[in-house]
Amino acid sequence: SQGGGTYTGLEAVSNNVNTLAEPRIRTGKWTMFYMAFSLAFTAGGIMLLYLLWDAAQSPGQTLNAVVFKAIIERLDLGSPFANATGLLTVLALEGGLLFVAANTGFLGGPAVLANMAADSWVPRHFRELSSRLVTQNGILLMGFAAIGVLIWSQGSVALLVVLYSINVFITFSISLYGLCVYWVSNRRSAPNWKGRLLLSLVGLIVTSSILTVLVFEKFTEGGWVTILITGLVIAACMAIRRHYDAARAQLRAADALFETKLPWDDSRPVPPLDPAAPTAVLFVGKHRGVGVHALLWVLRLFPGHFKNFVFVSVGEVDAQSYGGEGALRTLRYTIENSLRYFVRYCHAHGLAAEFYVGFGIEPVEEFLKVAEQVFEKYPNAVCFASKLVFARVNFVTSWLHNHTPLELQERLHLEGRQMVLLPMKVA
Repeated sequence: SQGGGTYTGLEAVSNNVNTLAEPRIRTGKWTMFYMAFSLAFTAGGIMLLYLLWDAAQSPGQTLNAVVFKAIIERLDLGSPFANATGLLTVLALEGGLLFVAANTGFLGGPAVLANMAADSWVPRHFRELSSRLVTQNGILLMGFAAIGVLIWSQGSVALLVVLYSINVFITFSISLYGLCVYWVSNRRSAPNWKGRLLLSLVGLIVTSSILTVLVFEKFTEGGWVTILITGLVIAACMAIRRHYDAARAQLRAADALFETKLPWDDSRPVPPLDPAAPTAVLFVGKHRGVGVHALLWVLRLFPGHFKNFVFVSVGEVDAQSYGGEGALRTLRYTIENSLRYFVRYCHAHGLAAEFYVGFGIEPVEEFLKVAEQVFEKYPNAVCFASKLVFARVNFVTSWLHNHTPLELQERLHLEGRQMVLLPMKVA
């Protein structure tokens, strides 16, 4: 059961299909096939060597060291020194392979954190890219967590393997259970869903059986610690999700203040846009109240200065956007309908306005792309966005919020563009 943890290489590939070369699905399938075949060949070959050379446990040595030592002595490289050098070379190559495999955590870990951040299970800034275009926060978390676990366990391989293997098979079991639910839910539209469900169900039975054996056999040898640590992580994620849900509920209350029908007649002429005139570019999200708050502050702080008002919004495309037929179309309609509200609001007050919309998996990057289009049309533009300010300011609120507008401001300032953040108090 513990040896089954080596299959985490397949997990690392499946978590990072988006980084593979096009066509990603075909490349991913072949990559998974090569990994599965090489792993099965290597594991089967090593087990065969154990049987052929009758490998037995030796204090202070792994079974690999025992069997390769026996093979090298049988081959006899010419002297005891040459035999020892040959064995050391083989073990060094094995250690190097393990070192490379360990780095999958720095690839898969930040990717998983980014996906969780998109769904508000961890702080949103775990999906942000650094200036080197890497998920810097996720890599730092993985690194510090690895150092902490290494110090806490005092490098005990027995404890680390149990800690690692149990969590690997928790991941496998949850993923395969999710696939089973997916194929049952999409049985009417998915071809050959029964065969795919059967394959997922068999995988679920295998991985959950291994997980049960691991927890039962190794409970007193580190299994209980693994369950405790994993439980604490789950509890922390649920607490973060509850905080984000509560904040969204307060923002929805602000949205309700602007649900009244605007006094605008579509037959009236639309105020004309003047690309050469000063332009206010407002980055808005899904919450109408936040956008109107920013607009009112701009009108209050710069009365009569801006002649054009451009509203920019980005639809975050994730798994839910493709969760059903027409989901992406619904997302586009929702965002464009919200942006039309802002435009009509400006028209009702005699202000020229239009909107731009973009879609992407990285909201910050997409905002910057759309903003560049706006700057080309309106060279005298200044950007604005609301920044949430909580009545109770503490480490948690500062850590969980306001990173997207701050990153936008920093990136635009680096490009020589102007952006102003407008505080919005949240109870």
